[in-house]
Amino acid sequence: MITTTDIFTISSQKQFEKIALKTFRYQYENNQVYQEFCKHLKTDVQKVKSLQQIPFLPIQFFKSHEVVSNTNPIETTFTSSGTTGMITSKHLVTDVSIYEESYQKAFSEFYGNIEDYVILALLPSYLEREGSSLIHMVDDLIQRSNRPESGFYLHNHDELIKNLITLDESGQNVILIGVTYALLDLIEKHQFKLQNTIIMETGGMKGKRKEMIREELHQQLCEGFGVNAIHSEYGMTELLSQAYSLGNGIFECPAWMQILVRDTEDALSYIKTGKTGGINVIDLANINSCAFIATQDLGKKYPNNSFEVLGRFDNSDIRGCNLMVI
Repeated sequence: MITTTDIFTISSQKQFEKIALKTFRYQYENNQVYQEFCKHLKTDVQKVKSLQQIPFLPIQFFKSHEVVSNTNPIETTFTSSGTTGMITSKHLVTDVSIYEESYQKAFSEFYGNIEDYVILALLPSYLEREGSSLIHMVDDLIQRSNRPESGFYLHNHDELIKNLITLDESGQNVILIGVTYALLDLIEKHQFKLQNTIIMETGGMKGKRKEMIREELHQQLCEGFGVNAIHSEYGMTELLSQAYSLGNGIFECPAWMQILVRDTEDALSYIKTGKTGGINVIDLANINSCAFIATQDLGKKYPNNSFEVLGRFDNSDIRGCNLMVI
């Protein structure tokens, strides 16, 4: 049995691979959906000896199946946002403390002590619905910051502008985490010159604005907030871990998470470092669901295991996934 101690104390590539292969065998035995998928691909479990040989479950399965690897009661269900009538993803979580340990350790790894920051959150589209894993994380970080100034903002932009300026001018370290369209709305109301604030965008126009390429978006945000770089968080309903970018759109994973980049023409093969393909995520915090997920994001991986997200497949591009749907 894999423990959270095994997962959260990984310190080498060799150790990561060993625990990932152990997780694969455990999930094959205990996750009916994943087992059926592996059988559909005629996977010989005994012959899986490397990360590249592990089957990655298409992320769409979280919309159509209950993806769980144990029989424990469900503690919480995280759901994706979607427009009316869309089928949303459901991540059935049997132990929410694993999620909490994952994001607390990752935050500490990338940003240091949470108590050094005031956390301001501008996440209207997430706050206005139930079941957001991002809201669960940010709410907990707000509590753990132990700062009375930390908190959520919905549409009260004037109050946020005032507090942000006051905190920044006082020398206080601040993280403003916001959904992309809401950050753009904010800088249309006020142009900032921030010295002590990190701006972290969580992606997504949520149908509120036209999509923009990252360089253009980050340039607008840098100019509007008066900062040198925009940080980003790469996470999703189906994952219990996040990767972070401290600027330039280059993401790094915590030690228990890695990505592989698959060929867009052949979902079961991989492409060279630096080439564009589909992002497959290994998230070992997903021990109780599925740790091996083929996302619909396009990206590139670099030699030091960092990666860049370049966009999403449109439906016509998901050729490789068609063979992967049971």
